[in-house]
Amino acid sequence: MFTEDDLLPLSALQHLLFCERQAALIHLERVWAENPLTVEGRHLHERADGGEGESRGEVRVARGLPLRSCRLGLAGKADVVELHRLAAGEPGACLPDVAGAWRPFPVEYKRGRPKRHRADEVQICAQGLCLEEMLGAPVPAGALFYHQTRRRLEVAFDPVLRQLTEEAAARLHRLFDSRLTPPPVREPKCDRCSLLPICMPDAPAHSARRYLDRLTRQALIAEPDGGEVP
Repeated sequence: MFTEDDLLPLSALQHLLFCERQAALIHLERVWAENPLTVEGRHLHERADGGEGESRGEVRVARGLPLRSCRLGLAGKADVVELHRLAAGEPGACLPDVAGAWRPFPVEYKRGRPKRHRADEVQICAQGLCLEEMLGAPVPAGALFYHQTRRRLEVAFDPVLRQLTEEAAARLHRLFDSRLTPPPVREPKCDRCSLLPICMPDAPAHSARRYLDRLTRQALIAEPDGGEVP
């Protein structure tokens, strides 16, 4: 179990699975840069998790709900958590001053369209695992709403996805514990990254190391008065 001081950003899981170097630049080196894609995504999240909660018949909606899991060592915020009323006798979450049992259903809003990798699925599954720990109730599924397609994709939190999510959380903690930023690797996905000018994956390999080695050699052969040995 992790302590409150050990909790890492839940959103970093998506960065980690997209690119470990990106995760390190953002969360270890505190580097950030905007591009049209990130601005559009930020505005989408602000619209989704802003405002008051609401009730729609047998469904209650909470927005911007804080999340945490001391088991996984994660903390964050859900865009939307729907709470669906369950039939009598079904196991679910109890809400303050509200009768009955309720099943949490997290919904994450994304700018683009469904992806080939599972980073978005891991992020929404992590939200579900946080809700299970916080509310003591099963959370079997959640959803990803993609703005570009205007469709909701339901995600089942099956054993495979749960294991992948737990492994990603452990990997994220190892990255933070190492305090090391991985070297750049040029891939096609780099073109969509707002950190491309900072990451510089196209820079010649080891150019920084060669530069530092040259400075070290110059310092070693310099005379005390600042001159150089012929």
